[in-house]
Amino acid sequence: MTARIGILGISGRMGRLLVEESRNAGATLSGGVRHSGAEPVAEVPLFPDAATLLQSCDVAIDFTRAEAVELHLAAALAANRPLVLGTSGLSAAQETLVAEAARSVAVVYSANFAPGVNLLFALAERMAAALPPEHYDAEILEMHHRQKVDAPSGTAVALGRAVAAGRGSTLEREGTESGRDGHTGPRRTGTIGFAALRGGQIVGEHALSFTSGTEQIVLEHRSFDRRVYATGAVRAALWAVEQPPGLYDMRHVLGMP
Repeated sequence: MTARIGILGISGRMGRLLVEESRNAGATLSGGVRHSGAEPVAEVPLFPDAATLLQSCDVAIDFTRAEAVELHLAAALAANRPLVLGTSGLSAAQETLVAEAARSVAVVYSANFAPGVNLLFALAERMAAALPPEHYDAEILEMHHRQKVDAPSGTAVALGRAVAAGRGSTLEREGTESGRDGHTGPRRTGTIGFAALRGGQIVGEHALSFTSGTEQIVLEHRSFDRRVYATGAVRAALWAVEQPPGLYDMRHVLGMP
């Protein structure tokens, strides 16, 4: 029997792509929950809330908003169902709730579900380990569509965490610099810089640079179609139904070290 997938926020742009990619993957679509007042999705059962949906599927995918994450985690725990979480902009407290939920159910929480971006994370960590921070400044530039509500993007933050991990540290310990304006003084050694751009309908662009006094190395990734995130999330959902409780990310799904 194929896995039954439920989609939270089914009427949004990502939700509609998740419907298509679930069907393309041969999964059974249990249905979804839509935002109040949103257009219905043709030939898809709709549920009144997350709790009801989670009782009727084998795994749910959530690409909604950060303020809904506690409700959706509670529904997954009550139904004992795995959850694929692609919502960005979670606070530290919300990420703690995600980790706590993962003690009881499988949670795939990833900043980005595109395979290429997850390879970028792995490369960023390896490069940071090889390039000493006292000589190489790490800067992250991201650009997204004008409707994006959080900055820097979850992918940019994950890149920063990968750089910090490569240095044997954390993003909090390394320190960050962003939104430079006015007389900021010289760049601080060892910090990780962030810059966020917004405009038009750009799906997602990320660049990580390591710059010394004598050279620069740049890693870049561009998403041309947000379908790549939907395809990856459905792959993660089908993988998650076979996993024990735990906190996973897309690199686990892809079998990357």
